Amino acid sequence: MNVKTITSALFLILALVNVGVADEATFRDVRLANAHGMLINASLAFNDESKTVVVQDTNGQTVTIPYAQIDALSYEYTKQHRLKQGLIVGILSPGTGIIVALTKSRSHWLDIDFHEQDAPKSVVLRLDKRTYHEVCEAAKAHTGTEVSDLGRTTGKSVKDKMKN
Repeated sequence: MNVKTITSALFLILALVNVGVADEATFRDVRLANAHGMLINASLAFNDESKTVVVQDTNGQTVTIPYAQIDALSYEYTKQHRLKQGLIVGILSPGTGIIVALTKSRSHWLDIDFHEQDAPKSVVLRLDKRTYHEVCEAAKAHTGTEVSDLGRTTGKSVKDKMKN
């Protein structure tokens, strides 16, 4: 066997392995907003075999949403000053505390609007800053529903959605 044959065989094997893996995408670094406005660590999975989005929190509660029941997917982000962190750091080092308080943090949110027996429902997820692009791309690729980019929003509107 020559090098070309071995290389071709390896590429074929890798291609077949990727086809088998492509039916599910799981993200373990999301946080689920509950009805009380609290964020709970959760995982988000897009399962093409069962055609469902599965959100499971660390308490074991699961939300399963069939792709066909998804009405809309939307992405938005919030920006806010790090005042609390700046105050805490400012106790030890006032100059550093002021600098930290003047910087802004950004939170990324994915809203999944769906219907269950004609009743509209919504799931609000806080996404990790390192993977929010991947989550949005996976959501579109797996569900076939376009993810609307709503841009910047206020923290108050996100809290209102979490309580609904």
